[in-house]
Amino acid sequence: MSPKSTPVETALGPRRAARQPVRHRGGAWKVAYADFVTALMALFIVLWLMNSSRQIQQAISAYFRDPKAYSRIVALASGHDEAAQGEMLMDRNNAQALKERIEQAILNQPELAELRDQVRISLTPEGLRIELMETEQGLFFESGRPEPSPKGQRMLALLAQQLGRLRNRLVIEGHTDARPYRFGGITGYTNWELSVDRANAARRFMQDHGVDPGQVTQVRGFADRRLLEPAAPNDSRNRRVSLVVEYDQPAAAEPEPQPRIPVLR
Repeated sequence: MSPKSTPVETALGPRRAARQPVRHRGGAWKVAYADFVTALMALFIVLWLMNSSRQIQQAISAYFRDPKAYSRIVALASGHDEAAQGEMLMDRNNAQALKERIEQAILNQPELAELRDQVRISLTPEGLRIELMETEQGLFFESGRPEPSPKGQRMLALLAQQLGRLRNRLVIEGHTDARPYRFGGITGYTNWELSVDRANAARRFMQDHGVDPGQVTQVRGFADRRLLEPAAPNDSRNRRVSLVVEYDQPAAAEPEPQPRIPVLR
């Protein structure tokens, strides 16, 4: 101990050192660390996407292209948009817009977008016609069976939510190709029964998923009488279920009463 230093100075250090202002460390390192963690998270997301299925990649892409529209379609497909039911009326002026909306709704769902080549939507004199065309192996309906397949159920559920928002009348048709029903000789079941049963099965499923029961006015079965491809009667595309949204027809005006002509006797 120095003879000139006091016990207090020896324990606490020189007094002038205690009077120096305390310097706090800066927070710049926090910003750099946050940037590093963000970049690392982005890397993990990219690696996950690279190893995900194509359906997941398409779904994420659709969401970032238009988040509001994607959320709307998901709500419609899951049946959570009850407020919109029955609020629209299709006529010849807005039928094209409805056609484009349904086409976009199909494209926005990756598992249905893969089936778009088998869905034909067109405007006809009677209304908007949606054709669900089969493949050779069976797509929307299993081959020779009247029940919708899982893919057919998903497509019908989406269409039910879209068409259930309308007040227009709906006609459902069933069609087959020209090949006879393979088990018809044993049971007597023919393409006539198959076409009607498929149309009726589509009606029941759609009414369970958004279409009002009073909206369907006709269920038709045509067998092979109205081929989509007349030049190829055995083409699988002739096997189809058709949904026809009829144009709004104004109520017929009641005839004005005719003036009574007095009869002279």
